[in-house]
Amino acid sequence: MAQQPARSLHRDKLTFDDPESFRALCGEQNQRLKLVERSAGVSLHVRGNEVTIEGDPPAVELARGALEQIYGFARRGSPLGSDDVVRAVKVLKADRTAALKDIFSDTVLVPRRGRPIGPKGLSQKRYIDAVRRHDIVFAIGPAGTGKTYLAMAQAIRMLLDKHVKRIVLTRPAVEAGERLGFLPGSMEEKVNPYLRPLYDALHEMMDFDRARALMEQGVIEVAPLAFMRGRTLNDSFVILDEAQNATSEQMRMFLTRLGFGSRAVVTGDITQSDLPSGVRSGLREAREILSHVEGISFCYFTEADVVRHPLVQEIIRAYDKRDAARAQARAEARGDGRPRAEPEPRPEPAPRPEPAPRPEPGS
Repeated sequence: MAQQPARSLHRDKLTFDDPESFRALCGEQNQRLKLVERSAGVSLHVRGNEVTIEGDPPAVELARGALEQIYGFARRGSPLGSDDVVRAVKVLKADRTAALKDIFSDTVLVPRRGRPIGPKGLSQKRYIDAVRRHDIVFAIGPAGTGKTYLAMAQAIRMLLDKHVKRIVLTRPAVEAGERLGFLPGSMEEKVNPYLRPLYDALHEMMDFDRARALMEQGVIEVAPLAFMRGRTLNDSFVILDEAQNATSEQMRMFLTRLGFGSRAVVTGDITQSDLPSGVRSGLREAREILSHVEGISFCYFTEADVVRHPLVQEIIRAYDKRDAARAQARAEARGDGRPRAEPEPRPEPAPRPEPAPRPEPGS
């Protein structure tokens, strides 16, 4: 039996000349260094103001780049938090040439309370840049990737800067087991649960009393998608959330509401449609029809971009694995050995290639 070749370990040493910045890099009891160590898959050894990195050559290179750039944030007086340290390593793992300062120093909005809101990874940075440059942006990916949250922050930023005169937030009111007409209360009380996530995001970013005053004045409007029919939205920032639950007709209706001086962001997860069986998702159809229309940008997220609890990534992966296993089992039952996707209400053409991301400004 052939012996496995010995594992080749590489060592590199970094020296940091600013004691205060070095302490910020290390964190309390070297907690941030431990995060880099686990995320990059290396061993880190601290002695004085030196850090020795040990591991496979690619991992050592990754850890070195991460430590140098994270130290740079500390030198500039804005050390990264522990969660950002993990995301920083993840960004560099995806793109070793990425400049972390271009991502983590990009601030979309500074709420009155809480941390500044900005991109937390390459996908979010490209998304924010697309929202700034294009009149219509589709953000497609799993829950927890910041699609709606960042769009809301950019909408408030543009309202405060007087680039738009109002914000319109909308969602399809898809029923799940109970008919709206049989629920007690007024129409507003019936649809309010569907719109609650939009209210929650709004109140995280803006003082409650000010948000309520702007809503009373009609400057900020939260409404079900069905209420958009027949309107023309000028000088507005419009967000359609949970767009996978919009029908083909609703999506077409929504996109043709856009007037002069307006822009729209459409967010959704095409794998999580709650539409009745046989009803096709308007988001899925729009991706096919509009992917090459000039002025419309499509941004895609994966479970790797999730910025919620770390377990959310694992949950998404587990469900994807389960879905793949079911597809394989169906294929084996047919005897052809080839997985087949979940049946659609009507045949879909082959998916078009995703457009390449536009270059970052100044690149």
